[in-house]
Parts: sequence; structure tokens; C-alpha cells
Amino acid sequence: MAGELFQQHNLKDRFLSEKYTPEFLRTALLDRETWHPYPTVEDRAAWENLPSAVRLAHIAQGEQVQQEPWPLMPASLYLQYARVGNRRNFELEHFQRRNILAKLVVAECLEGQGRFLDSIVDAIWGICEESSWCLPAHIAHQQAGVDLADTAEPVLDLFAGETSALLAWTDYLIGARLDTVSPLVRPRIQREITERILKTALERDDYVWMGFKRLPVNNWNPWVNSNWLTSALLIEPDPQRRQAAVWKILESLDLFVTPYPQDGGCDEGPGYWGRAGASLFDNLDLLYSVSGGKMDVYGDPKVQEIGRFVYRAHIHDEYYVNFADAPARLVPDPLLVFRYGKAIGDDQMMNFGAWLAHEKNILAEGVSREGDIAPSLGRLLPALFNLNDLAAVQPVPPMVRDVWLPEIEVLAARDQAGSSQGLYLAAKGGHNAESHNHNDIGHFIVYRDGLPVIIDAGVETYTRKTFSPQRYEIWTMQSAYHSLPTIDGVMQLPGREYAAQDVHYEVSEESACLDLDIAAAYPPEAGLVSWQRQVKLVRGKQVEVVDAWKLSNPAKEITFSLVTACQVAQGAPGTLLLRPASLANGRPSGMGQVTYDPKRFTVTTSEIKIGDERLLSVWGSRLTRIELHLANPKLEDQVSVLIS
Repeated sequence: MAGELFQQHNLKDRFLSEKYTPEFLRTALLDRETWHPYPTVEDRAAWENLPSAVRLAHIAQGEQVQQEPWPLMPASLYLQYARVGNRRNFELEHFQRRNILAKLVVAECLEGQGRFLDSIVDAIWGICEESSWCLPAHIAHQQAGVDLADTAEPVLDLFAGETSALLAWTDYLIGARLDTVSPLVRPRIQREITERILKTALERDDYVWMGFKRLPVNNWNPWVNSNWLTSALLIEPDPQRRQAAVWKILESLDLFVTPYPQDGGCDEGPGYWGRAGASLFDNLDLLYSVSGGKMDVYGDPKVQEIGRFVYRAHIHDEYYVNFADAPARLVPDPLLVFRYGKAIGDDQMMNFGAWLAHEKNILAEGVSREGDIAPSLGRLLPALFNLNDLAAVQPVPPMVRDVWLPEIEVLAARDQAGSSQGLYLAAKGGHNAESHNHNDIGHFIVYRDGLPVIIDAGVETYTRKTFSPQRYEIWTMQSAYHSLPTIDGVMQLPGREYAAQDVHYEVSEESACLDLDIAAAYPPEAGLVSWQRQVKLVRGKQVEVVDAWKLSNPAKEITFSLVTACQVAQGAPGTLLLRPASLANGRPSGMGQVTYDPKRFTVTTSEIKIGDERLLSVWGSRLTRIELHLANPKLEDQVSVLIS
């Protein structure tokens, strides 16, 4: 199974399964009756000793959702994805059901008086009666294809896994009290999890996320595995099947971890770290707990680097380096960051988690976050029971001065460590077959005083088109809407062969520089022999972009694109003034200027009107695209642009 893929892809390090063999698991795993990862509702002292403000906040959330109408999920809503490509309408109702259940369960654990039990059973029963826990956007894995869910073929996707884990934790936390409502509730939970998750996961090897049939895998692998692992450890009554599930999960996780960059870089962007590296941590945390600490890999350098990526990608406030399908603004789970840092012994990561928690006032307002996806009890529980440790740590964002991730070829640099003041540059090499790829080899972003100036727009709300052969018809995916050149209308193309070459990184007290040849990111019709791009932060002064090319045949025009969150005005000849603009929720953009040779370039600007909900929440209603046009370029030449 996994062994054949390791040989096929020259993967030598079986990170988990070589160390933790089936023989090891037989004696290392605590059984269901012995394993108590968190206090149950019966452990009143543990729940009542949590901070009073947090307890009251979560009880109030339970009271609120108890009054909300139960979301309806008719067949016609499920079919919207098949019919028009809309996935969001169904997902909102799906996630809200699970949001209701999670908040009711936590409120009942905190209060312990039984007043939420009937509503909890209502939610459990409604979720168990759903024909499928798989989202319509993922149902193509069934033999019937994109349609209604075939109840004869359960599909284990991300959110079937999330649903299973939610029900498993519910049974663990308040199981005996469910029997006071009806003795049929818990057997129903176990039966549904067994049929939909545990059996299909053990019997099938063809889910792409498992990695057994194809590599590479992405965040799906640790994410689904973490929920399968939760369900198996908490629900599976047969010790042999429970152990078999853990072993298969270890083999699958190896196919995620072993090829993962040694530098810890997440090529899906920091927005996906929470379900890539952080989901790996979910698995490792469960394994550590259920083995009584015998399964401990937190000293491994790669595990440590994977954790550190999240603070290395932080710019300022809620802004992060957002290459690939990541948003420019996000809020990583504060307690998840803190706990990962605590596990690997990284003080900076613990400080960062504490700072995130401080920014969200978690010690007063509770730790669950509103959002499209329902809170995970597997993350909420350890968050609640780590609050005292969190409160003892100084809340400070590291704001690392220089970051270089040599495997994913990402540079990030700021004027001074520990401060958002001044200029911040991030630039990338890599290739155009990265997970959640945009065609963006050689692309860069610039922030000033922690605010966006030259930006990566990010990605629109996911639809059927996003993960289809038409993906690169979407403007946000195209190189012409990144900080990149276009040669006679020819843009970069997707694929592993479209990649940076001759990549070099240099850093000093005065500057940080990425030098790379991006010619291979373009198809032959671009006529590029070479395109050497140098992107340099000169600390305290400016960002310098120097492009030197060799063409195999004459071109009519080369266009250099920049996308900015600022208002753009023409200054003196050769200068574009970038003035503050109002972004989403009244946030200001940064400010600065672009300097170019007016004798060589003509400049046009165009407004990008934003109507998509996801982009609106970051940028507001507009962005501006700057195009620097170079007519009749020489076959071999060089130009430079300065941003300050």
C-alpha cells in the first residue's frame, strides 16, 4: 500500500509508520475505557474552574443557538452545485447545523444542568438523518458523480470527517446524559459513524486524500485523517479494528509528511496552514494523548518548522503573506498556535498564540470563533483547558525580520525585526503546480507600516469552476493580475514544468534579495530565452525590481502589471503616487509611490470592481491594476521599477 508509493516516489523516510509499528500499537494505545483526553460533563470541577467570563460567554452562545430555527437542507439545495456550480448556499446551512450542536454541547458541559439536552438530541437526530455528510462540491467521489448523494455509497470528505468527529466528541462528553433523553441516541451515533466513516475508511484505499493511489496530497490528508482518528479512538468498540485504523492513518500521514518541505513552508499559503500543518498537529496531539506520551515526535526538526511557518508568514495585524488560495487577512486559531508552540518548545510561537488570543479578547469572550465552518470540538476542548497556560505567556507577535524558505522558494523581509514600521517585501519562486496554485512565479507584494500597497488579490469564493479545467480563466489565478510581466499577451501557464530556475537568496543588514530566472514559467510562444528577475528590499529605503531578459524573437510589447489596494495618481513624470484608500470595514490601505523611467514606459490604470463576497471582506469594492507598457522592446535589455 504505502510502501509501494514510497518506492515509486523515492520517499525514504516513513516518518510515523516505521517507528510506530502494529506491534508497538498493540501495547501503546490506551483502550476506550482508559483514555480520558478531556473532562466529561460529569467532571464538574474541571468545567466550573474555567474562567468565569469564558464560561458565561459559552453558555450565552448555547442559549442563543438554542433559539435559532433548525436549518433546512432540501434536495434542491444540494443540487445547486450540480446545476449552477453554487456550493455556498448549501454549505451555510450544513455548517450552521453543526455550529448549533457544538455550541449546545459546550454550554451543557459548562452548566451541567440538563437544560440543553433536548436541543442537543434534536441536533444529533437531524444530522444523523442527513442522507450524506459529504458536501455537494465533493460528492463527485461517488460512482454516481455530481448529483444527489447516493446513500448506498458513503463518501468520506473533509466535512463528513468533521461531522463524525463532532458526534464522537458529543458522545464522549455527555454520552450518559443522552440516555436520559432516549437510550436510542448513542447507538444511532455509533451506527452512523461506523457505516459512514469507520467502515469506508478501512475498506477503501482509493480516496485521493489518503495518498495510497496518487501523490502528492494536500491539506485534505491530515485534516480527514485527524477526524477519522478521533472517530476511531472514541467510537470503535473492536480493539483490533481500532488499532488497524490507527496503523492505516499512520501510513497515510507519512505520505503527507515525508514529501513536505523540510523548511516547513506551506505552498497552499498561511490560510491553509490551519488545515495542513495544524491538522498534522491535531493528529500528533491525539496520538501523544492516546499513547500516554509514547508517540512523541515534537522534537523532529520538520515538525517544528511546519509549526513556525504561521508566524513567519505574518506581516502585521491580520495581514499575512497570501500566495496561492490564501486570503490576505486571516485570524489563525490562537490556542491552536499556542498549543503547537508549547508542544515543540518554541517561545516565539507561544507568544504569537497569546498575542492572537489577546487581540480577540479570548479570556473574556470565549474561544470559539464565528465563521463559515463550525467550530471543531477537537480543537475547542484543548483550547479551553489551556487557558491558564496561555494567560501566563507574554502576548507578542514575533515579526521576524528575514524569512527564507528554500524548498518552496519564498522570501519575506522587513525593515526591522519586531516592528511593522517601514517596508515589508515578500516574493516567490516555486512552480505552477503548487497546491491551490496561482500562476505567479516571480510575483511579489509590498506593505508599508503594516498596510497593503502592492498586493496579491487572493481568491474569490469557491465555486465549481475553481477546481475545474477552467480554473485559470478566473482573473485572480492569472499571472497578468500579479506583479509579473506579460509578453505580447502571453501569460504564465500552470504545470510542474512551469517553474523558477537559478534561484538565489541573499540577506544582509542592509538588504534582502531574491534573484531568479522566470522564463520557464511561460510557454514557448512568449519567446523567452531567459528572464532574470531581482526583487530586493533595501532596508529603510525602497523595494527594487530589476528585470533583465533575452528574447528569441521580437515582441511588440511587454506589460508589467501591479495590483494595488491604494488610490493611484500621476505625480511628476516617472512617478505614480499611491495614496491611502478605504478598504473593507473602513481599514486603510498603505501608501507609497512607484518610480519608473517615463522615457521607456507608458502607464495605464484600470479599476478592478469587486463583487465577490470573499474578496469584498478583505479589499472592499475595488482594487486598481497598474500596467507599465514597454513598446517594441529590444531582444536583450533591462528595466527597473522602484517602490517606496
